[in-house]
Amino acid sequence: MKRQPKDTAESNRRITRRGLVVGAVQLGFVGLLGMRMRQLQIEESDQYRLLAEENRINIRLLPPPRGLIHDRNGETIAENTQNYRIVMVREDAGDVDEVIARLQELVYLDPSNLERARKEIKRRSPFVPVTITDQITWEELSRVAVNSPALPGITPDVGLSRRYPMRDDYAHIVGYVGPVSDYDLSRIDDQDPLLQIPKFQIGKSGIENKMEKTLRGSAGAKQIEVNAVGRVMRELGRREGDPGGNLRLTVDSRLQNYVQARLGEESAAAVVVDTRTGDILAAGSTPSFDPNKFVRGISVKDYGELTGNKYRPLANKSVQGTYPPGSTFKMVVALAALEAGAVGPEETVYCPGHMELGNRRFHCWKRGGHGQVDLNKSLEQSCDVYYYDLSLRIGVDKITEMANKLGLGVRPDIPMSAVAEGLTPTRAWKQEVKGQSWLKGDTLNASIGQGFVLASPLQLAVMSARIATGRAITPRLIKAVDDVEEPIRGGEDLGISAETLRIVRQGMYNVSNNRRGTAYKTRIVEDAMRMAGKTGTSQVRNITAAERARGVTRNADLPWERRDHALYVSYAPYNDPHIAVSVVVEHGGGGSTAAAPIARDIVLQALYNGTPALSAYPQKDRGRIETQQEKLKLHDFDAPDEGQNRA
Repeated sequence: MKRQPKDTAESNRRITRRGLVVGAVQLGFVGLLGMRMRQLQIEESDQYRLLAEENRINIRLLPPPRGLIHDRNGETIAENTQNYRIVMVREDAGDVDEVIARLQELVYLDPSNLERARKEIKRRSPFVPVTITDQITWEELSRVAVNSPALPGITPDVGLSRRYPMRDDYAHIVGYVGPVSDYDLSRIDDQDPLLQIPKFQIGKSGIENKMEKTLRGSAGAKQIEVNAVGRVMRELGRREGDPGGNLRLTVDSRLQNYVQARLGEESAAAVVVDTRTGDILAAGSTPSFDPNKFVRGISVKDYGELTGNKYRPLANKSVQGTYPPGSTFKMVVALAALEAGAVGPEETVYCPGHMELGNRRFHCWKRGGHGQVDLNKSLEQSCDVYYYDLSLRIGVDKITEMANKLGLGVRPDIPMSAVAEGLTPTRAWKQEVKGQSWLKGDTLNASIGQGFVLASPLQLAVMSARIATGRAITPRLIKAVDDVEEPIRGGEDLGISAETLRIVRQGMYNVSNNRRGTAYKTRIVEDAMRMAGKTGTSQVRNITAAERARGVTRNADLPWERRDHALYVSYAPYNDPHIAVSVVVEHGGGGSTAAAPIARDIVLQALYNGTPALSAYPQKDRGRIETQQEKLKLHDFDAPDEGQNRA
């Protein structure tokens, strides 16, 4: 049917309106698009350019150099050496297995280390660099660098690794570093991002651990440009971190070396303290170990040999080991009794070789007894019965009070691992800890340094220094941090009368210099260097009445672990004390035979600042001492260490 002209005109008008609406919408859309394009390309161009730049620029942490550790004379104890290594970033590598296979064609990868690296790659964030291998040669590093286009995500790197040039001399003092472990991360509250870097080294023991934050420093950062496949193209910039602080210890390396050598193969410890400052000049513990083996992770075999050794080479006996002090504790009881007015220096006690208490007999070390004994003779000949008697007069609490004043039963504040507090018991302590009342027999045992009493070699050296000076000598191990001297602590008067100290010092002098003294055979004959000391022998087993009746078994006839501990404490020179020394030989037998000779040699080595003159020794000993000195030169400080000087 033919449309009417009127209908046709109306249809045209509608089409025109719709076209205008559609056109307007299209024009508006184009306008909005143009405005948005202008905004993106002109107004926001800087922001999006920055985002684009960030997509091709990575920021990586730069571990700072760890602080160095020196002895008091500037000799290096812990240093950093270059470590060539290969690292991988999983995010940049793509197919990790394929890249590692290519890498193996260029350098040898230890299977066990490679397995650990694979686990690290899976555990760590994809952008964190993981060390595939380290300690490689320059030639191996060069091969990897030349072939880097075929190794996406692989970067040859130069880092620093810890090295201990003096090896076992300082193993127990300085400790060692090792790679950060999950256990480390779980037990320390430290948000430092450096700890997330695989194989980043932190202190595990000793000063390395206790001074970790000072030695670690703070991280730097570098900006690197990578291409579309993640390969590093160039370094755009870097900000170096702050290196760790350098430490200077109070220890003298030559004396420390001598102490370690003189202790030899014994399971033993020795400490040397400067009586004027409290500086620890040496702290030996034997046997020792090579801390360099721990830096990269010690092998199962090597670790098993250390943990399976009955002499416990990993234990720092100088501060961690605690022992019944035996007769070296008798000065504590003597000082307490004199200060309490419970005894006078001329008053005597009769020693028949034992004391009866109830139905129990407490023996003196000398079976036949010492007869009438005054305080001087009691120290000189180490009479036990005399101290049994004194202890019953004053009680254990006064004894413990004096012991604490002399540094026993108080944990030394020094940055070493597992520093022991020791134990100086009281009535309240036994009731609280043991749930038992204090007995008089406990007091008698404590009076001769047995029973519950425990002390470390460091505490015994501090005790000797305080007796020698009458001042609260406080041990110091860190001499300076970044050449800023650490303060000398303590040194105030102990509050013990000068006359009391004089009496006890005279007794200690007689121990070493009177013919009947227990350490007379190991005396120093040079007048200017004569020492005062005290022997000690502490039992580690009970001696039954039946054994006493038939004769006490000699230490030499007992298994090693059942022999008595041998102890000796001393200071010198007697008239002007410079040093205090303590020696403990585990299961060494008698203090006069096992510990005193070592202590005498260490005293002379310290006073002479090197090999002492033979004239300082008794005439009959000089031939043996000369031979000993020649033997110890094999361990001399200047002896070569794997092609390098130990200095």
